[in-house]
Amino acid sequence: MASERPSRAAILLPWEQGRGGGLHKRAADARLGEAIGLAASIGLVIAYDAVITLRARKPATLFGSGQVIEISAELHEAEIDVAIVDAALSPVQQRNLERAFACKVIDRTGLILDIFGARARTAEGALQVELAHLAYQRSRLVRSWTHLERQRGGFGFLGGPGETQIEADRRLITDRIVRLKRELEDVRRTRGLHREARKRVPFPVVALVGYTNAGKSTLFNALTGAAVHAQDQLFATLDPTMRLIDLPSGRRAILSDTVGFISELPTELIAAFRATLEEVAGADLILHVRDAAHPDSTAQYEDVLAVLDGMAATGMLDQDWRTSSIDVLNKIDLLEQPLDMPPEALAVSALTGAGLDRLRDAIDARLGETLTSVSYQIPAQDGARLAYLYRHGEIIQRDDLGDLINITVRLSPEDRARFEHE
Repeated sequence: MASERPSRAAILLPWEQGRGGGLHKRAADARLGEAIGLAASIGLVIAYDAVITLRARKPATLFGSGQVIEISAELHEAEIDVAIVDAALSPVQQRNLERAFACKVIDRTGLILDIFGARARTAEGALQVELAHLAYQRSRLVRSWTHLERQRGGFGFLGGPGETQIEADRRLITDRIVRLKRELEDVRRTRGLHREARKRVPFPVVALVGYTNAGKSTLFNALTGAAVHAQDQLFATLDPTMRLIDLPSGRRAILSDTVGFISELPTELIAAFRATLEEVAGADLILHVRDAAHPDSTAQYEDVLAVLDGMAATGMLDQDWRTSSIDVLNKIDLLEQPLDMPPEALAVSALTGAGLDRLRDAIDARLGETLTSVSYQIPAQDGARLAYLYRHGEIIQRDDLGDLINITVRLSPEDRARFEHE
């Protein structure tokens, strides 16, 4: 039996010229390219794309009536199976466009939800995506589809007309959301215990953040020797991954790879970022990875800053988080001309390895800024205490004096307190 052909998709970008807001910060072609990348990342064949200039948003269809007729003809000719509107559609707009286009229509939120659903691997990731899906579906339960208007019988002989199908569906979704939130709290509690265990090890945590497809997972693999899934597509990695990294001084740190950011993240998915955001909030150092070769690199950089500043405003992140971060400009191997970059930023290529030694040195130096020098006199036979200092500190000087050893070491405040307490 012949295999089914891939779904043919159309990407429609509504574009309002001359108006402010997040949608209009970047050029239309860059935004359209991002939408095409999102759709292609889940196996859709992009058979048609267009930027549709809007004079005004129509409540019924978003696009003007003439534009709807013109688009419908183009989609029919291209044999489109699904039309993706890169904007937020109301349930009524979605229904009306499906009738006009004679194909399935999804908006930006629905597309990103589909991607998250296909990519989430961990238990928490799957729960978060299902929760986001249900929140989205509940917002779609309006009296737009006739099956939702049917009534079920009431209870008792003198009961009322009973609950409508829409009420029953909303109640079932609400019950499921409550159960999912309870399960998520259990998962988060377990991860919190793991985080506390890491603090007792302890190793400093370095978190990679950045716009989706900036090359974070490739950089993660290059620094740690891991084999985390890395591919040239949007949202290739959704779940936080951690590995140990050896630093030039001999110290070790935990490197955390996180999900990529994206402009105008759907409201339903903000909670789905919580696992990643918690890892970032608990990090000792943040590496903000940028795609230096992307034409929209500056706008992407600002999108990530906006999210992190929002975390700081709500108390999830320190107000001075920028002082404990390093800007990393990745993919310099794709640049056609030298990069004009801030003096404090580091240029690297995770693919070729260029600049990675400088990055390791910078990570080591920044983590070392929190260390303080302290001297101890330890009996030579006390191997356990010596081993602790070598494992958790940076040895500056050691003098063996027969039965005693004078040692000067740089330790973090936590390691020093733990050593002196024990």
